[in-house]
Amino acid sequence: MEKRYRHIDHKERTLVYWWWKEPLSLREIGRRLRRSHTSISRELRRNGWSQKPYFPRGGQRLADSRLRRRATRERFKSQAVREYVHPKGPLGWTPELIAGRIKQQDTLPSVCHEAIYQYIYSVALELRAFLPHHHRQRKPKQPYRKTGERIKNRTCLEHWPQAATLRQAYGHWEADMIVAGDRRHGLNVLVERKSRLTHLSFLANKTAAATQQVICRRLHAHPRSLRQSITYDNGSENTCHEAVNAGLDTHSFFCAPYHSWEKGSVEQVNGLIRRFLPKGTNFNTVEPSLFNRIEKLLNNRPRKCLQYRTPYEVFRAARGALDG
Repeated sequence: MEKRYRHIDHKERTLVYWWWKEPLSLREIGRRLRRSHTSISRELRRNGWSQKPYFPRGGQRLADSRLRRRATRERFKSQAVREYVHPKGPLGWTPELIAGRIKQQDTLPSVCHEAIYQYIYSVALELRAFLPHHHRQRKPKQPYRKTGERIKNRTCLEHWPQAATLRQAYGHWEADMIVAGDRRHGLNVLVERKSRLTHLSFLANKTAAATQQVICRRLHAHPRSLRQSITYDNGSENTCHEAVNAGLDTHSFFCAPYHSWEKGSVEQVNGLIRRFLPKGTNFNTVEPSLFNRIEKLLNNRPRKCLQYRTPYEVFRAARGALDG
């Protein structure tokens, strides 16, 4: 697991003080603290009192003061960065996506996604409405779990092909259904695991027959090599999975009960869709063109996992390689 950087605390500053007095070299102090010697050098340089030796208590006070000032400094001094950030909010781009895309622009100074969050919550308050959860204040993410049902002749994910597990090959899809506010209609969601290409289809009812029909219609447009398997949860709308396999020549796999997180790609896309169609929305009153527009926005949305390319760009490249 990748280690995340943390600031030097008061206990470490005390150790730096005593070891520096012995004296030990910066490299030896860094080795004992399991930190880079440059971090120790920066600590002594930045948090030492002017014309006086380094003391841990004074260093802690200077570090705390610098941390407080950081929260009050002006955000985004570059007007060009502000002009780039503002139009991306209505498109549903998160601060992380915006920051990743800015790094690919040679004409704009690089910024991190945390700086964009701080800018939104301190200056551009109107952009809060376009954030994933648009809280008035920043809050931690809450987990989401979904119940499931048993289905006959289901194959669990233990038998998933390695290429699907590691996202090494195209054509492995995840399926799910978003239920409308009236509990009678739904929205079928299909996500290709490697490219994250998304298909949205309105369901006039939540029956297995309706789900089978839209899945076959959407995936039949792709070559056989780009529709190898479909992963479902245990909802009753997926009981016709064998008929889907027969029509598309695919294989079906199922999450364990109460483990819908095992098909995380489609669950993550569901969260993006809910920005446009909040819970309680009656899909029967929504213009069909809106579903098409949401699908296009999602597929033209850069993804960090795709090195900030869009699902359309990645999937078109894969399909073009097959056609070629």
